[in-house]
Amino acid sequence: MMNFLVKTIANAGALAVAVWLLDKITLTGDSTGKKVGTLLLVALVFGLVNAVVKPLVQLLTLPLFIVTLGLFTLVVNALMLMLTSWLADKLDLSFHVEGFWTAVLGGLIISIVSWALHLVLPDAD
Repeated sequence: MMNFLVKTIANAGALAVAVWLLDKITLTGDSTGKKVGTLLLVALVFGLVNAVVKPLVQLLTLPLFIVTLGLFTLVVNALMLMLTSWLADKLDLSFHVEGFWTAVLGGLIISIVSWALHLVLPDAD
């Protein structure tokens, strides 16, 4: 449970950095508290997408991972971010990613920030 909480907080932090750096990834809200709440909910959705959908997509696209020496990971990460944006819209969360290339850059930022946060945050394992 603690590990899940740490990963969700790391995802929220990484998503916040992407929102801060990229104009076409938006998070809106009336107050800072509402934005933080939305960010945590979006981080939960993002975590679920990465836990459920991403492994299936990676398995189905394994030949592309091999041929591109892993660079296809950027495309899969972008697609997961776009799916998160679509689900956030369906759940009436004010988080939006505009365009595929924004999602590629956002996915890269989120991956780097998540990696860095996982280095400094406690891990239950």
